[in-house]
Amino acid sequence: MSDEQQAEAEQVDEEVESGIQDGDFVRLAYTVRTVEDGDVVDTTSKEIAEEAEIDVEGYEFEPRVIIVGAGHVFPAVDDALIGSEVGDEGEVEIPAAEAFGEYDEDDVRTVSANKIDEDDRYPGAQITIDGDQGRLETIIGGRARVNFNHPLAGKDLEYEYEVLDVVDDREEQASGLLGMYLQQAPEVWVETDEVEEEQVVESDDDEEDEDEEPETELVTVEKETLYIEATPQMTMNQQWLFSKQQIAQDVMQRLDLDRVIVQETIEGGMGGMGGLGGMMGGAGGADIEEAIEDVDIDADELAAELDADEDEE
Repeated sequence: MSDEQQAEAEQVDEEVESGIQDGDFVRLAYTVRTVEDGDVVDTTSKEIAEEAEIDVEGYEFEPRVIIVGAGHVFPAVDDALIGSEVGDEGEVEIPAAEAFGEYDEDDVRTVSANKIDEDDRYPGAQITIDGDQGRLETIIGGRARVNFNHPLAGKDLEYEYEVLDVVDDREEQASGLLGMYLQQAPEVWVETDEVEEEQVVESDDDEEDEDEEPETELVTVEKETLYIEATPQMTMNQQWLFSKQQIAQDVMQRLDLDRVIVQETIEGGMGGMGGLGGMMGGAGGADIEEAIEDVDIDADELAAELDADEDEE
């Protein structure tokens, strides 16, 4: 390689490394459409979703925080982001094979209708048969035709994006990651806590007894802790319920944290007196005495009955 070619190669390397790189957290605005008919598959824009007549209720439409090279977007989009800068826009076409796979006729199968719940025996129903998810196409008599292909199988996609920001703040990074997993970003904050924990004391004795319990001592250590304020939506989120351990481990590993603490706040007040308040007809405070007076019990008769019971014993 000549000196001129070497210089050009080094210049290219410097240009690439000057932009966004693998492992960077970036905030993206994007819209994904099918190439053939332009149907909106996913978007961070509420306006685009409404124009496409997508149900927007209960869904948070805002730019997403992703980690470049972590598999959060299609590989071709990751490649396009490498070396890009904040403010860059682009479009990437994703072939079906690299998106949701090619359409496979063998994945359209006929099964016994008895395997389908009676409430789901209608065309278009999303069902699960032997662990595989599919869409019911037709049902005639005791037989049902089910399509186990992904709804977007065989479709090329167009991924339109804009790089809005590079996210360096760890709390923003954590909130963005959780938002990606849960479709809603909870309130989070990072604190350095002092925590007491037991540690094994190193022995000076060269001849240690393997059966002997190791000596420990209580020491105070600092732990980087991510606090998450759980919302009612988060506590009912299926992904969180079944994968909270994996999600927390991923966040800790990527943000170099020691632990995650999830907090749930339950507000007090009379509004929460569902049990006692309801039983007492809403009575509380001074009203309790009035409620007791309304009860048809004579104190003298009650005392006489108790004395009679003691005499019988």
